[in-house]
Amino acid sequence: MGRDEGGESARGGDSRLRVRSGSPILANLYLHYVLDLWVEAWRKKQAHGDVIIVRYADDAVLGFERRDEAERFLEQLRERLAKFGLELHPEKTRLIEFGRYAAARRKKRGEGKPETFNFLGFTHICGTNHKTGNFAVHRKTVGKRMAAKLKDIRAKLRQRMHDRVPGTLKWLQQVVGGYFQYHAIPGNWARLKAFRSDVLRIWFQTLRRRSQRSRLTWERFRHSLGNLLPPVHVLQPYPDVRFDAKHPRIRGKNRVR
Repeated sequence: MGRDEGGESARGGDSRLRVRSGSPILANLYLHYVLDLWVEAWRKKQAHGDVIIVRYADDAVLGFERRDEAERFLEQLRERLAKFGLELHPEKTRLIEFGRYAAARRKKRGEGKPETFNFLGFTHICGTNHKTGNFAVHRKTVGKRMAAKLKDIRAKLRQRMHDRVPGTLKWLQQVVGGYFQYHAIPGNWARLKAFRSDVLRIWFQTLRRRSQRSRLTWERFRHSLGNLLPPVHVLQPYPDVRFDAKHPRIRGKNRVR
């Protein structure tokens, strides 16, 4: 759960709901009734500050302007879910302070930087716009997710060790290109660059293992094959750009209530 501005600037950490269903579609419909509609009613009847919810399948982030409301909501949410035989994931449900005022308030109290949270494969961080100095949410690929993807690529390259290079190149182009289609967001350049570099390094090591007398050097590999993988480019717009395009009528207005 979470929030980013005004009032107590409290955010209830990212939460995962345990839904026992064999069908993702049925689980999503179930949670629409159990959670989405209930949150909307709760916001209208009990909240005095702004409240937002972003849910994808059984992962959800909720934001509250006031910390006392976040704490009360979390308690009532547990009761609500229990009625349907559901529960919040004990290790992935947190109440944290996050938003434009979080860093200043924590510094005033002698506390460290605001906590981060992971959602949909990205770590969300309180930061500032390097041009304006205004508050901005920085997003970067979750480190463990990227490490797992690289581990999978390494294993599959070993299986392809003795395949023809053009075939492996075409496969890697699809893998890296597909990865960038999702992860190439503004502010994630460093992680994208690291991912591409690690893929090249793993492929180079795999090709070197094809023969104990391999004369393939890093420079030769980088110039002949390395340049053929998709380059690092930001492919996705900033969230507000996409939001304004989809909801032009409320551009520049309060998007929560």
